[in-house]
Amino acid sequence: MKFIVALQTRMEALKAQALGCLKKQEGQNTIEYVLMLVVVVGVAGLAGVLIKNYMPELFEQIKGKITGNMESM
Repeated sequence: MKFIVALQTRMEALKAQALGCLKKQEGQNTIEYVLMLVVVVGVAGLAGVLIKNYMPELFEQIKGKITGNMESM
């Protein structure tokens, strides 16, 4: 009987410890910064893809100017 009571006490202590860990907000700032970084990188990548899809002639003009200047050197 003592073993069962000791086991129940230990289980309650582990439960309280686990709930205490869930309530801590120490890592909250890190998670928020990572999520912001993911959003910024996603928006920048999406903007790059959209610019490349909607402005191919601009890239061709820039490419032509670069290669034209390289050939004149």
